[in-house]
Amino acid sequence: MPALAVQGSIPHVRSGDPDFRVELMHDWDVAAALLAGAMALGRATPFQNRHWLGAWYSCFAANESARPLIVVVSDAATRDVVAILPLHVRMQWGLRIAEFAGAADYNAPILGPAATGSPAEAAAWWRHLCRELTRLPDGCDLVRFRKMPAAMAGGVNPLAALAGVQPSALTGHVVQVGDDYDAYRYSLEKTVRKELERSWRVFAKHDRAEFRQISDIDEALQTFAALEAQQSARMLDLGQSYSLDDESSAGFHRELIVRGLNDGYVVLTALTSGEEIVATLLGIRTGSHYVMVRISNAGKAWSNCSPGRLVIERTMAMLHADGVRTFDFSVGSYDYKRRFGVGDVALVDLTAALSWRGWPVIIREKLMRWKRRS
Repeated sequence: MPALAVQGSIPHVRSGDPDFRVELMHDWDVAAALLAGAMALGRATPFQNRHWLGAWYSCFAANESARPLIVVVSDAATRDVVAILPLHVRMQWGLRIAEFAGAADYNAPILGPAATGSPAEAAAWWRHLCRELTRLPDGCDLVRFRKMPAAMAGGVNPLAALAGVQPSALTGHVVQVGDDYDAYRYSLEKTVRKELERSWRVFAKHDRAEFRQISDIDEALQTFAALEAQQSARMLDLGQSYSLDDESSAGFHRELIVRGLNDGYVVLTALTSGEEIVATLLGIRTGSHYVMVRISNAGKAWSNCSPGRLVIERTMAMLHADGVRTFDFSVGSYDYKRRFGVGDVALVDLTAALSWRGWPVIIREKLMRWKRRS
């Protein structure tokens, strides 16, 4: 594997030892251009993707309280990339905290061609990364990595094996479907299967009722606008707080659609009846792995055909025929996920104090874990 020449292009902090070199960047567009080859070959969760990160950084990087920070770990001798960590540093409680960027359901480094995935390797470059974070011009008080899976495409997440890792309060939910989709359907509880069949019959009786994949960007943006309105109405009806319709979050998802729809990374599906959008499902796909991101339906008027569950099942069948085998319902424990036969995916968190100001957070988290166990 040829070396990735990043030397001379990163004007910020540089350090290394006989084994690893740690470099920091603050411009995602520059980093993405330099690291395109390593990212294309990299192993990561579907969220550590150029479309997701590019959309997020473009919408949130202007926020002065959350500065982009892209970490590149490479082999000191060959300059081959070991890991890329897309982070940001934000202020909270008067502390400067380094976190994964992207507001993703799963977080992990992008493992480059030179990564072995061994815990010893990760522990070595992790120590140097923490040291360099403390040397930032404004310093860094805390590292807080949340919702990290132990495994991801092509290997393990080495950060999940570091000392100090703790179980996350959140859990992933995944269904692995074999080559026979009908066999999966018949593995569901009979009541679930029959209800899905009944729901489709009820829905199909409506005028021009159909399930569709939206492939045109303009139509996709219009469909997403309906998704936003339906989700907002649903949360208002439940009396729950809702933040996804703020300007930055809404802009992020629209930018994500523009960047990722044409090459199949973004998958947007819908149930429609004539001009009415009955249900929508926004997801992302990398290879045979599909993750559901946002879902909505038109509310009580359509409740007799369970449009939310129906759009999920129809999307799964469509994508299975196109080679998807891992259907990821992401985080959040909801009954409808159990009906689809999901299995739990354990996630872990890692919090590390880099200054004396960060230690109260560590102590508080330990007390909270002790209270939960008690």
